[in-house]
Amino acid sequence: MTCNRITTGVLLAGAVLLFTNPAAARDQIRIVGSSTVFPFATAVAEEFGRSTDFKTPIVERTGSGGGLKLFCAGVGVEHPDIANASRRIKQSEIDLCRRNGVSEISEVKVGYDGIVLANSKQAPKQRFTLQQIFLALAKEIPAPNGDWIPNPNKTWQDVEPLLPDVAIEVLGPPPTSGTRDAFNELALEGGCKTFPDVAALEKTDKARYKQVCHSIREDGAYVEAGENDNLIVQKLRANDAAFGVFGYSFLDQNGDVIQGSVIDGIAPTFDAISSGDYPVSRSLYFYVKVAHVDSIPGMKEYLVEFTSEKAYGEFGYLADKGLIPSPKVEREQFRSDAGALVILQDLPGVASK
Repeated sequence: MTCNRITTGVLLAGAVLLFTNPAAARDQIRIVGSSTVFPFATAVAEEFGRSTDFKTPIVERTGSGGGLKLFCAGVGVEHPDIANASRRIKQSEIDLCRRNGVSEISEVKVGYDGIVLANSKQAPKQRFTLQQIFLALAKEIPAPNGDWIPNPNKTWQDVEPLLPDVAIEVLGPPPTSGTRDAFNELALEGGCKTFPDVAALEKTDKARYKQVCHSIREDGAYVEAGENDNLIVQKLRANDAAFGVFGYSFLDQNGDVIQGSVIDGIAPTFDAISSGDYPVSRSLYFYVKVAHVDSIPGMKEYLVEFTSEKAYGEFGYLADKGLIPSPKVEREQFRSDAGALVILQDLPGVASK
């Protein structure tokens, strides 16, 4: 993390005055956000509850976008203390927080994750390119004459003659999910960029570029299956022809019944994701409401637990649950930043509104 992104946070003395009614004060941390980060945060919360005198934090699965919206709604016991996210916070969300009085946010990178396109082990393991994924799931695709047309592909064989002659059916998260955001950016846009005319479109019409490269079709080939990735896994077990989009950790936990597709020649493995070779990899985060740290019991101690080597380290208990740990130097930096409650500033290259 570069110094121009952050500055050391100092708790304002008046922040605690926002918790004006002692009878209404919470004695339990409340966490919302990403379904991908949910199992990791839950594991930390359970260990925290067992190993300290504090109550086990409440962890809710609301999706990254939904969680950050709740997190940014205000300061006080009726609002969450921490938001998990399977993508980095957006500048628009930082601005929303500020408008609602959430002026001090501390960012902690949890580690890394890969987004998989998985299917049942009862079906053949598939190999896709990013371009094939785009041609299967994009709302619009390029036509031979250079125009963009509504996606006409009904089967995988329509996309590529060597792929199966079965209907395209992909179960995945809704727009509020950080997994959906990351899939759009890494997989869809990655496939979109393989077409020669797209680079020119990005330079001449960025809004149109984002529209065609990030929009998933809405004709039934892609099925929004909610924020519960375990539900997608269950549906894949019941339907050999379907594929599911979710984080690597769910593949790792259910490797006896589902398998991850090879993408651009790289299988979604722990080593391929940690090295950056797997093309659909992303960072995971959580965000701390600094104004709550001195008012909600256990927040500082929770940060210590989550950023400890026994938790998010190379051989920590979160790695056992599918988290790809950050490099040691990065872990040490985020551990230090979390302890100092370093405040997140405007994102580089993005002006606040």
